[in-house]
Amino acid sequence: MSGTTYACTLVIAVGLLSFDATAGDAEDALTKELTECAAYYQIASSAIAAMNAPQMQAVGDRLKLSGEQAVAIANKYQSSEDVNQAVIAATEQHKASMPNSKSLGPLMGIYKEKCKVVISQPDKRLDYWTMATM
Repeated sequence: MSGTTYACTLVIAVGLLSFDATAGDAEDALTKELTECAAYYQIASSAIAAMNAPQMQAVGDRLKLSGEQAVAIANKYQSSEDVNQAVIAATEQHKASMPNSKSLGPLMGIYKEKCKVVISQPDKRLDYWTMATM
C-alpha cells in the first residue's frame, strides 16, 4: 500500500513541476505584453505632452499612469532591471515601426484596446497565457 501511495505522490510531484514550468512561460509572455504596453503608453504620453495642448493634458497623464501600472504589474513577474530593459527595447522597436515620430496611428491600432485589457485584467491574461503555453 505504501508503494501505491508513493507512486501517486510521485505523479503529483511530476505534474506540479510541469505546471510550474508552464507558469514561467506564461509569466514571460504576460510580461512581454506588459512591457510592450508600457512602451506604447510612454510614447503616446510623450507625444501628447509635446503637442502642448492643455485640453489633452489629462489624456497624457492617464497614459503615463497606465504605463506605470504596466511596469508595476510586470515587476511582479520579473526583476525591475529586466522589465526596464524590456521596456527600453520595446520602445525602440515601437519607434522604429512608426512612419514618423508624430504618427501614433499604427501603434494605437495594435495596442490601444489590447493594453486596456492587459492592464485591467492581468490575471485573465495570465490565465490565457498559461493555457496558450501548455
